[in-house]
Amino acid sequence: MTDFKDRERGEEAKFAMDEQTAFRVAARRNRLLGEWAADLMGLTPEETEAYKKAVVQADFEEAGDEDVVRKVLGDLTQAGCEVDEAGVRAALEEKSVEARRQLMAGE
Repeated sequence: MTDFKDRERGEEAKFAMDEQTAFRVAARRNRLLGEWAADLMGLTPEETEAYKKAVVQADFEEAGDEDVVRKVLGDLTQAGCEVDEAGVRAALEEKSVEARRQLMAGE
């Protein structure tokens, strides 16, 4: 019975670690996406920092990535940038890969 409980605790710990890693990757990805969008909008370094935080906060509105895509696309459109939804989604995917790479490298 002890082996089963040990295995169960191990699985629970792995699940918790996987969830924490997924959260950290998503938050970093959103910061990178915010930085990308801020660059397109020509924001100052101070505005860029604030905007990156706003993009991370936008992800807490609903499950999934739709809230982030909506925010960034709306802001880019309002700023007059020539980017469509497909461009934002492509950047989101690219930043997801970059975020995972950075976390694995310990950056």
